[in-house]
Amino acid sequence: MSEVRFHGRGGQGVVTTSKILANAFARTGQFGASFPMFGFERRGAPVTAFGRFSDKPVREKTQIYNPDIIVVLDPSQRNSELVFQGLLPGGMMLLNDSDNTIISHDNLKKMGIIDANKIAVEEIGLVIPNTVVVGAFARMSGLLDIEPCCDALQDYFSGKKLTANIVCAKRGFEEVELFDL
Repeated sequence: MSEVRFHGRGGQGVVTTSKILANAFARTGQFGASFPMFGFERRGAPVTAFGRFSDKPVREKTQIYNPDIIVVLDPSQRNSELVFQGLLPGGMMLLNDSDNTIISHDNLKKMGIIDANKIAVEEIGLVIPNTVVVGAFARMSGLLDIEPCCDALQDYFSGKKLTANIVCAKRGFEEVELFDL
């Protein structure tokens, strides 16, 4: 089972990112569970979401204290102790940031960096990086291919928005920079 913790701010699509990925895993015959943790529910407030993905049914719906993978949609949280708290040895990190400076952490063995905000603005006209991050996650983690991610977007978007968000996911998959640490 892969346990993923997502960090960001309200309005970035943190919870939706986790839901789309759970949906994508289900489309491959695997299992996924997604759930949020909110503080103050307002735009810009810190948001954490959790995802568990497995080839067996996922029944646990508790917070993830020891993630295998951390996903950071808000670049200002890149060095936060809370982000790295409990990261298991051999862990991975996906970071949405225009600065591709590598982060050093004892348990971090693989890192992906993508300027998801820039891609989102170019493709949908809004700084909502979630679908770009979905594609980048698939490539970095190696747990999914891009097709089930794009198929999962059909449950959240339609028409021109669907088309633009599929482009976002595909660009995330292709443009994420990967680093073995």
